[in-house]
Amino acid sequence: MFIRWLSDRLVKSLKKPYVHILFGARQTGKSTLLGSLVSSQALRFNLMDPVERSRLLANLEIFSSACRVLPKSSEAHVVFVDEAQAVPEIFDAVQVLYDEDKSRWRFVLCGSSARKLRRIGANLLPGRSFLHEMHPLTLIERPDARIVNDLDRLLPLPLRKESGETFPEASLEERLAFGDLPGVVLAESEDKPEILKAYSDIHLEEEIRREALVRDWGAFVRFLKLASAESGQILNYSAIAQEAGVSLPTVKGYYQLLEDMFVGVRVPAYSQSPRKNILSTPKFLIFDLGVRHAAAGLTPSLDVVRSDPGRYFEQWVGLELWRRLRYLSRGCLYHQRSKDGVEVDYIVEYEGRLIPIEVKWTERPSLSDARHLRTFLNENQKQSPKGYVVCRTPRRLALSEQITAIPWWSL
Repeated sequence: MFIRWLSDRLVKSLKKPYVHILFGARQTGKSTLLGSLVSSQALRFNLMDPVERSRLLANLEIFSSACRVLPKSSEAHVVFVDEAQAVPEIFDAVQVLYDEDKSRWRFVLCGSSARKLRRIGANLLPGRSFLHEMHPLTLIERPDARIVNDLDRLLPLPLRKESGETFPEASLEERLAFGDLPGVVLAESEDKPEILKAYSDIHLEEEIRREALVRDWGAFVRFLKLASAESGQILNYSAIAQEAGVSLPTVKGYYQLLEDMFVGVRVPAYSQSPRKNILSTPKFLIFDLGVRHAAAGLTPSLDVVRSDPGRYFEQWVGLELWRRLRYLSRGCLYHQRSKDGVEVDYIVEYEGRLIPIEVKWTERPSLSDARHLRTFLNENQKQSPKGYVVCRTPRRLALSEQITAIPWWSL
């Protein structure tokens, strides 16, 4: 069993008498993890199966009856529903059963899209549920060979390594080329590009078609390619709308769709600044670099990365920080850019501190790489005592009293 950071948290959480809902993009390992944690005797409903899905859509009473027929016992019966968003009414059925007897069943619901649920105002069982998220692999789950104490990291996610094995190590270029989806990480090297292409061409298309979320399919395909190509950049709705041939509100809706399907990450602009010329537009990242390349119409490969390594490295660092913040369930990730060109790649707001971060591809960082960090630190002295340059330096370097360059693998 490969270690996932969420494992220990879920093990403890599943013992509590609540409904447990796990969201995340397809192929992040949700079903595999939950399948390993719940009993083999659990009552399971796989709503990815069109037969099972059609059965419950036609008659939801089948679900309630299957639960009620389970005999009462001293331990709660686990009921596991995969891709629960495919039948949104199932959340109402779960609430009725949960309110009927909180100790008789332990409901575990898993989903890869919140779009339909939000659109129809589906019942996510407030006051009765624990919400969890799962993401592609973090650096903690797929570490580099150069071991660093977890407590030395900017946002530590301690991991019990005795509970399993970590995913295979990889070079930085390989991470940037093929991303961090578990199934891709474990695949043979020659198979990775095809798996990622299938994810982009089949999964994203089928998921969207199945939920009837897009009327003009051709326009959305054009949008997805453009949005993927622009991943990591500040959003320019007007330019994307013009190139995709759709209206501005439609493009904004498409970006929201990617977020609702957990395949898009919005990084807001940090606006609490004494400067008057700060841009307010967010950045947008596709959730995994391998999927990003495939969706942009490229064949994921080391050659793609080598054509513009700094750009992809910056995105990878942002995604790593974002995943950790989501797992820690506190803190926020921002960026900042001013009209006169002062830019900080990422700003982590965490436990009352602001941590500004610059991302550089260099192996030999210097203070000139941190000139924008110095500006930010000077403007935010109370909340931001230190800044960091994440790069390919072989060891930590003090560039100044306030700024440290750190290797990517010790992030």
